Amino acid sequence: MIMEAIPFVLVGVLISGLIQSFITERWIARIMPKNRFLASLFGCSVGILFPSCECGIVPITRRLLNKGVPLNAGIAFMLTGPIINPIVLFSTYIAFGNDWKVVAIRAGMAFAVALAVSMSVALLFPVLPLRVNEQQIAAASELPIKVSKRPPPMARLGSVLTHAVDEFFSVGKYLVLGAFIAASMQTFIPTSSLLHLGSNPVMASLVMIGLAFTMSLCSEADAFIASSFRSTFSMGSLSAFLVFGPMVDIKNTLMLASAFRTKFVIVLIALVTFFTLVGSLIVGRFVG
Repeated sequence: MIMEAIPFVLVGVLISGLIQSFITERWIARIMPKNRFLASLFGCSVGILFPSCECGIVPITRRLLNKGVPLNAGIAFMLTGPIINPIVLFSTYIAFGNDWKVVAIRAGMAFAVALAVSMSVALLFPVLPLRVNEQQIAAASELPIKVSKRPPPMARLGSVLTHAVDEFFSVGKYLVLGAFIAASMQTFIPTSSLLHLGSNPVMASLVMIGLAFTMSLCSEADAFIASSFRSTFSMGSLSAFLVFGPMVDIKNTLMLASAFRTKFVIVLIALVTFFTLVGSLIVGRFVG
């Protein structure tokens, strides 16, 4: 699990370093829609440009929020980025026997859930709920003094690598701990004990949400696991697995807890669970 996740964490921290060194607050303010709903739509859509799984999306999102991206847009990007990027959608297409319908269901439901969650977060958290340490406060206090002097490109590339290394070791310990917990749960909680609970649509979706959280698979690989459940679960409950897992699992929950305040993480997980359940029931109603 760790070996599967580390490449994507590396991509995430490198992108985070590039954002830190090359993207300015002024540029973000210029491209970000002022309207809250349009900002959420923008956040949901921009994930297609960042092929990052849930392991690497948290440091990218934290950096974007520190750069001035609105909370709702940042959360929308964080939730959709691991799902609607081309790598994940193509792996879903292959895993389900070249079926574009499953790809459309996964992408559409992820977009709808992320949009609903991000709008809810905007209403519930008017103040940015990031954990702020003393170094960040000091860096923020120095920003107005340094903003007028831009270092040369080579110096900024060096700062990208320095920031990426710091970020990697910051989130890496949570990745290792999360992978250990997930592996322990997979070892000691038999999957068969959960499968017999899927006797009705609501319970089946909740079981698949629980499996997605417990297995903590990378979004590039989870479709192949989901396809193995096709004979047991309906498309509605499978969609819950395909959407919830990349948004919330054990690994990124611990990384979220390192970046955001505890209350926010709890509310975020509750919102994702609720809207994923609703979405899976709608899919089950119309698709089966």
